[in-house]
Amino acid sequence: MIKIDKIIPGGQALGTYDDGRKIFFWNALPGETITDYEITKQKSHYLEAIATKIENPSKFRVEPKDECYLSTSPWQIIAWDYENQLKTELVAEIFREHQINITTPQILTDNKNYYYRNKMEYALYWNNDSNKIELAFHSRGSHRKIPIQKSSIEHPAIFNAAKAIIDDLNSKKAEARKYQSILLRCNQKGEVSGGLYENHKPHPKFNNLTDQILGKNYSYSPNGFFQINLPVYELTLKEIKKHITTEDVLDLYAGVGTIGLSVASNKHLTLVEVDKNAFQELERNCSIRQVNTTSEEHICRRGKYGATEARNDGPEGAFRRSSITLPHPILAKSEDVLDFINSNQTVILDPPRAGCDKKLIDKLLEVAPVKIIYLSCNPATQARDVKILLDKYKIENIKTFNFFPRTPHIENLVILSLK
Repeated sequence: MIKIDKIIPGGQALGTYDDGRKIFFWNALPGETITDYEITKQKSHYLEAIATKIENPSKFRVEPKDECYLSTSPWQIIAWDYENQLKTELVAEIFREHQINITTPQILTDNKNYYYRNKMEYALYWNNDSNKIELAFHSRGSHRKIPIQKSSIEHPAIFNAAKAIIDDLNSKKAEARKYQSILLRCNQKGEVSGGLYENHKPHPKFNNLTDQILGKNYSYSPNGFFQINLPVYELTLKEIKKHITTEDVLDLYAGVGTIGLSVASNKHLTLVEVDKNAFQELERNCSIRQVNTTSEEHICRRGKYGATEARNDGPEGAFRRSSITLPHPILAKSEDVLDFINSNQTVILDPPRAGCDKKLIDKLLEVAPVKIIYLSCNPATQARDVKILLDKYKIENIKTFNFFPRTPHIENLVILSLK
């Protein structure tokens, strides 16, 4: 028998194995006793497992909505209010581990905890008994495929479109082994784009979708990165917008531009993105803003980063703002455009899970912009970076957002202002 102590960052429950090794469980909650389990990973100093038999279940345990919940959303077993409490407590714990003492932050959500995802990728399973293809997910901790009959975290239009693709394949007597997966995405109107990925073939380009975020239109590809939960994302953007206090805004790791263009389109806005496909969408989204600009205002040239810059009266590569408030997209790594950081800016950071490059953090400390707005899908690397920035900055505000209900994933926002 193994007693569960707590939920740890990452979302698993922590217990201690007979020989003293730590064991990390899915399908377990604090205070429960695990009497049977399936080990999914065994290392010299720890194990990972799925609890299969539980004594004294937690008062916070609820019946999962889907049989496939461990594959897609392992926190379906947790009561909704307790999930939100856990996420804020985990953020506070992560920051304390980095010697940053914060009070447990407020969590913001739209309270829609199912049918919220606007993107899903399905595996294809071959049923030897029926000689038909079925939708599937991969079993947590293995490559084994589990056929599914329903899934409740994605928009219903996505699941219905996936079933239609499977029905079409079966009508043609297709074989599952020919295909890698089905990728589908839908906008808030329920319009679906995407389709099949075939094995050993380049991924096809699917038709773009459009969505409104805070009243602005955005175009994006189903294949690329775009926020999974737009209603909660809008709550985040409204919070960010409250803290834009400068006329000059630099949006790093900008993706397709939804943060900067939503909260600072009326500012002197520079957006930096390294992924070429995302950058194409970023330029398209910037053009929606530029289309209303008079021809007299287009005093521009192509800059050294391959994006439109304002008139440059200095040496090659130097940059000076004109009075024109057009968004300026730049194709580059965020750590390679350090000269664009200045002391009168608000800098927006939304890096990948690995966090910010050290060169960028060092430059922020050197130049000391007025405000840094740091949104992260990984509070651990966020706390690591914030710890360094606290040399010159103080935490003005911190809020957690439940972008991914019924999963352990956390989105966290930190507002930093100069001491």
